[in-house]
Amino acid sequence: MQTPKTHAALKPSVILLTFIATLGGLLFGYDSAVISGVVHSLRVVFVDPQHLSPDAAASSLGVIVSSALIGCIIGALSGAWVSTRLGRKRGLIIAAVLFLVSSLGSSMPELGFAALGSAGPAYYWNFVVYRILGGIGIGLASMLSPMYIAEIAPARVRGNLVAWNQMAIVIGVVGVYFVNYGIARASGTDNDTWINATGWRYMLASCTIPSALFLILLTFVPETPRYLMLKGREADARRVLDRLGTPEETEHELTEIRASLAEHHSGKLFSFGALVVVVGILLSAFQQFVGINVVIYYAPEIFKSMGLGTNTSLLQTVIIGIVNMLFTLVAIFTVDRWGRKSLQIVGAIVMAAAMFGLGLDLTLGDKGLMALAFMLLFCAGFSMSWGPVVWVLLSEIYPNQIRGKGMAVAVAAQWISDYLVSWSFPILKDNPTLQAHFNGGFPYFIYSGMGVLAAIFMWKLVPETKGRTLEEMEHLWLKKSPPRE
Repeated sequence: MQTPKTHAALKPSVILLTFIATLGGLLFGYDSAVISGVVHSLRVVFVDPQHLSPDAAASSLGVIVSSALIGCIIGALSGAWVSTRLGRKRGLIIAAVLFLVSSLGSSMPELGFAALGSAGPAYYWNFVVYRILGGIGIGLASMLSPMYIAEIAPARVRGNLVAWNQMAIVIGVVGVYFVNYGIARASGTDNDTWINATGWRYMLASCTIPSALFLILLTFVPETPRYLMLKGREADARRVLDRLGTPEETEHELTEIRASLAEHHSGKLFSFGALVVVVGILLSAFQQFVGINVVIYYAPEIFKSMGLGTNTSLLQTVIIGIVNMLFTLVAIFTVDRWGRKSLQIVGAIVMAAAMFGLGLDLTLGDKGLMALAFMLLFCAGFSMSWGPVVWVLLSEIYPNQIRGKGMAVAVAAQWISDYLVSWSFPILKDNPTLQAHFNGGFPYFIYSGMGVLAAIFMWKLVPETKGRTLEEMEHLWLKKSPPRE
């Protein structure tokens, strides 16, 4: 069945629901990147007093910085059960509550155990637990926000609307960079003393404001029509679709969803073959293995290693965030015109070149404007491709009956990959032997190689999904999988 050809304007309800759902993406970016402003403080408050060896200290810092990612893995893996049993809307509400609890708890890890202001190594694991709770919220939101948008969006603009979730992530990252910079400047000095004593708490607590807003707005959104159809509530699904599109689109969507659910698939993860599962996992893994979150989490520390002051380093991260925003707009306005594959391949090549240049520049001991230029080029390549487009693809490639499970596995793979990269980066960068030979540039060569592999993977294995309905994707994978009994 062909998708209805219509140029009707989007209804305001689609835009409003997309905006509310993208707040999950904003919190994803905000809560992930807020750690960038407090890395040095976490080292001073929780790690240095333990008097560990250099390698052990680097590992301990890697654990506390990336602790939220453990929660992200848990959140992503539980996302299939949450999205199927509780629904997309309730899952997002749970995520909002976890964001709120985590932001308050991580800013006051000694709360309930000692007087406020006495945080130190004794509360290392308290901090880690609160960050894990926030990570569970991130894991849920990272899966459910793009899924919610994809399931309420007309096929003709689905790529564009899902890509706005990545813009929200970027806005969250940029927003927290501005917040961290503003809090750092509140001390009136360009040193770490006030931030290490008090400022880091304000940075982490700032997430409570967008978390509360998200929680309030979610009470007004409907459940998605595809979830309602999965639960046998066709009348409710029709009412939601009527609010979202034209009568022609409503009938088309209902017919296709009804037909896809009528076919007797087991609903097991591999019901449509292994390829769709492998593609989802590799999309997620490569998105992280190219090194994006090294830039997000460690940018201020990278700039400080170049001899810049604290405030200047935080200002540089704001510049990176602005570049991310501008090039995410490129993806938003081209993903439904140029297609997913071309953007992904071009972006992977740009990122590989930028990371190789950055690694070489650091190895040669430059650490100046050229290094910043390579970081900005990398961010531009990522933001126009693997940042937003991976989420578009993940929200599109899975048939209705396995979408929750497929996205849960893929997003869990993404956070596992993110954890490995974030935990290993300080070890690879600060290892004395590697430092002596590469001057901190070694990990960037690894990320460059991953960019090359990502481009080859997109070229060889990933189908173009532009313009296809979610139900049409089912037939695409069935053609690629072996016949079933």
